[in-house]
Amino acid sequence: MKALLTTLLALLGLSGCSTPAVQQYSAEKPVLDITHYLNGHLDAWGMFQGRSGEVVKRFHVSINAVWQGDMGTIDEQFKWSDGTATSRVWKIKRQSDGRFLGNADDVVGEAIGEVSGNALHWRYVLALPVDGKVYNVDFDDWMFLMDDKVMFNRSTMKKWGFSLGEVTLMFQKP
Repeated sequence: MKALLTTLLALLGLSGCSTPAVQQYSAEKPVLDITHYLNGHLDAWGMFQGRSGEVVKRFHVSINAVWQGDMGTIDEQFKWSDGTATSRVWKIKRQSDGRFLGNADDVVGEAIGEVSGNALHWRYVLALPVDGKVYNVDFDDWMFLMDDKVMFNRSTMKKWGFSLGEVTLMFQKP
């Protein structure tokens, strides 16, 4: 019985880590160039849904992004449905292999991003404050360019392989 339980837990852990490869979107159009799309002013609207799917919080993000060569700064100003405001400033660098590495004050280590076709896949750990404590949460973040104005984003949040919820956003360029 103990061996069966150990095997089931191992399989559950492995299935929790699987994610599609970004290369499966290589033929999708329009092709996403994040240095072009995430440049200038953008607005985004989103929501956080808990494990059971209930909408816990909604938010608006005002984004100002600037690229100089392979270095980008993305300043995100969040206004939450509960009246609070937060911010995150990303520093992103395009690597010679085409990947992107990103840092922000509340990101633990580096975010790793890969682009293929119309998709961007980010993986990172976010230091998330909840009720006076900070939890390091794994983010699996997917963005899909729909056209030259709209991009959708869906992120799953996990801790120790267990789902905490999802974040869904819609970005819009003026």
